Amino acid sequence: MHFELAFVLVFAIATAVAIAARYFKIPYTVALVVAGVLLGAFKAFEPPHLTKELLFAIILPGLLFEAAFHVEFRKFWKNKLAIHALAIPGLVASAGLTAFFLVRVVDGLHFVHGFGMLSALVFASVIVSTDPIAVVALFKSLGAPKRLLLLVEGESLLNDGAAVVLFTLIVAVAMGGEFTVGGALANFTKVFGMGVLVGSAVGYGASQIIKRIDDAMVEITLTVIAAYGSFVIAEHFHYSGVIATVVAGMLCGNWASHQGMSPATRIAVNSFWEYLAFALNSVVFLLIGLEVNLSSLLASWKPILVAYVVVLVARAVVVYGVSTLLRFTKEKMPWTWSAVLTWSGLRGAISMVLVLGLPNDFAHRELLVNMTFGVVVLSIVFQGLTMAPLLRKLRITGLKDEFQEQYELARGRLGAIHAALAALESMRRTREIPADVVTQLEKTYQEKETVAEKELTDLKQQSMRFHEEEHQEAVRRVLMVEKASLLKAYQSATIGKEAFAELSAELDDRIAAADAAESHVPQDEVPPTAAGAASA
Repeated sequence: MHFELAFVLVFAIATAVAIAARYFKIPYTVALVVAGVLLGAFKAFEPPHLTKELLFAIILPGLLFEAAFHVEFRKFWKNKLAIHALAIPGLVASAGLTAFFLVRVVDGLHFVHGFGMLSALVFASVIVSTDPIAVVALFKSLGAPKRLLLLVEGESLLNDGAAVVLFTLIVAVAMGGEFTVGGALANFTKVFGMGVLVGSAVGYGASQIIKRIDDAMVEITLTVIAAYGSFVIAEHFHYSGVIATVVAGMLCGNWASHQGMSPATRIAVNSFWEYLAFALNSVVFLLIGLEVNLSSLLASWKPILVAYVVVLVARAVVVYGVSTLLRFTKEKMPWTWSAVLTWSGLRGAISMVLVLGLPNDFAHRELLVNMTFGVVVLSIVFQGLTMAPLLRKLRITGLKDEFQEQYELARGRLGAIHAALAALESMRRTREIPADVVTQLEKTYQEKETVAEKELTDLKQQSMRFHEEEHQEAVRRVLMVEKASLLKAYQSATIGKEAFAELSAELDDRIAAADAAESHVPQDEVPPTAAGAASA
């Protein structure tokens, strides 16, 4: 079958699966993998193969950039300890624990001969990266806390790059290379750090150009260049293309989007990347299923099942370990979130592509491929389908009441009206539009504003929670203004270093208390400093 026809079929199947998934209310990505497995088992057609070239050249940069583009840097940085701990040292620890547990279990059960620590480390480095795409949409639809969603997405954005670097180092040792802890750390730091620099340079360059032009099509093209250009440049010099693309995406999403794009352009850019992410996800998850050899997996069901349990146990140990350490910081999280972070650690296409890249004569290659494919499919299908019941069981969904959707509609409508009135005021000042036209439009929007404000007031009388949410949002914005003013006073020498340090500490405690309230953290889960500030 021609390559072009195969891709048309892939998109046609993906569209049909999307319709069916919406009808049966199951996660779209899970449905794609199941459909791919079934089509592959019946050999319905010869699909494009999920190769490293396809994943790294087309699919991965687009998916990473789109996810990073929509991550708010302020909130990402506010959770930097948790995200970085899970994505880098947590990833290394998870790989080590997976290999350690796997070797012990395999030796005890005696169903694989000659499977030593080196083979186990190769498998662990392959399987350690997470791909939570299958559950992110579910989190949003169920109203899971935004901070929890950020932790899941943030960890995935960083650990993909860390996993590729770790895999490269371990495979090099397995192929006879020398290993020293200092050398490995230096190489890891260089690859990771230079990826950050490349992504920063490309993202900054694209952002500067975006600020100087006002053409939606050109600005969309510049974001595409930033996404794929940062990846290609970093990989060309043997640095982390994944990290480069993530950094470029954050710069474009948090700086270029807000500082350099008009509202119309921002909508066009968001729509483009939203569709591209949908298309790429459709392809990659369907190809994951099509790549699976079902009979081969069934023949290796014992090692696959053992590997799956070991991977889950190792992730649970790391997640709960990191959560324990975070209890002494301002990034403390409820224990129920640890359970969700453990269960949301689905595996995806990167693991499959890495294991397929092993040399044909690599020891236990066929077993490693089967174990990886099996764990990926089990995690996507089993964990993907059970995520919603887990969230409901732990009672950490948004718990929307009957007025929540109407409140969100009214709040969004009022925000849009206020933005329109601000734009009309700007048009009046700059005289872009005749004054009589502006006045007529202002009158129309002011009438809409009155209706929307009355609707919002009526809804707030039905549930005090809406008032509390607005109060928390207002408190946090005021605290940010206080912090900016404090920093400005220190920089202008209005206050001294000691006064700045004391006032900053007090303000940080108040911000931590506001963050805890915003994240729906129970009172007994608030860090000590934040609790003190809250009581004050």
